[in-house]
Amino acid sequence: MSAVCGPEAEAVTRDLGFDCHGVSPVGSIRFPWELAHWSMPLLEALIIGGAVFALVHALRRRREGDPINLALWSASLIYLFVIEPPLYFPEWFGLEQQYGFIFAHNQFTVQFMWDRLPLYIVAFYPVISQVAYELVRSLGIFRRRGALTGSVAVAFACQVFYEVFDHLGPQLKWWAWNGDNHIVNHPALASVPMNSMLLFASVSMGAMTYLVVRLTGGPAADGGPRRGRSLVLRTVMAGVLTPPTMAIAGIPSSFFGGPDPDTTAQAWILGIELALLWLAGAWIIFSHLRTPDPGPAEPLSPFARFYPAVYLGGMAVFWIGALPGYFAAKDGITSDGTPIGSGPYVLACFLGAGLLLAALYRRKAPATV
Repeated sequence: MSAVCGPEAEAVTRDLGFDCHGVSPVGSIRFPWELAHWSMPLLEALIIGGAVFALVHALRRRREGDPINLALWSASLIYLFVIEPPLYFPEWFGLEQQYGFIFAHNQFTVQFMWDRLPLYIVAFYPVISQVAYELVRSLGIFRRRGALTGSVAVAFACQVFYEVFDHLGPQLKWWAWNGDNHIVNHPALASVPMNSMLLFASVSMGAMTYLVVRLTGGPAADGGPRRGRSLVLRTVMAGVLTPPTMAIAGIPSSFFGGPDPDTTAQAWILGIELALLWLAGAWIIFSHLRTPDPGPAEPLSPFARFYPAVYLGGMAVFWIGALPGYFAAKDGITSDGTPIGSGPYVLACFLGAGLLLAALYRRKAPATV
């Protein structure tokens, strides 16, 4: 038995349509047309293309004297490589009792780490952080309300843009959760663990944005923008310090965890925390938009003007393709044997994301070229 393909991993990957034994420990490449679902190569193009677009935008912002976008793009990858290996291989870090086997990705065009880490997932971290930050920054919330309030708004923006993706992946076999893992994967909203919805989709990105803005956004000793070694060290610090903030946010529900967790109590706590996030994020954004003097508008960058709408449109296309299976599902399981997400919650997220985009396009600000 392979050390990276135990019985639980073997069962989950078998349901996805492949065998986790004998995979390359470094990386693998396969043709896009060989993937399990038609949406998978399109998803890769949408996310990897978005990451490149975000990097180009971040480098432009850096040349203009603002290092935050580049620092956030880079900190997202540092956070990825800090948080993902323990989740994929908890036994390597002595965490199998705390985490257990959580989930497995399907096989995509480019894959790393025993086929556990698709390239598009590497790209997804900087994409979702840049989408949320740029939307909030472009609305002028960071300039007007400061780093903490702006970062709460980012956490909300991440929630609505992330969850339209998170609730679709299991149905289309982009990945599969280990349903037998009651330590991490329960309670769940339909097919998505609520811990993932709160901690990964919002807390991590909001906290990382706050750390990046506070650590890299201020002037250096010479009065200019931070650069060189100082910028690199502060970016690394922001990425490394992000996971502990997730642990702090998970403390309330952890009181009802342990070997025999009370998932009902955990669901209530996580649900309340998610509701507070929605209320706080919506209040920040709408109160800012309704203020009599929001201050001068930020120029609308090409990335903010185009990519969030392209991302949301791509997810809408994938959802439209998934709707026949979704509506035909019985007891939350499609005829292909895959679990469905929460349609009502996804509709709320699409509505929230759409309203954010409408607010962005209605603001009066010059567009950058």
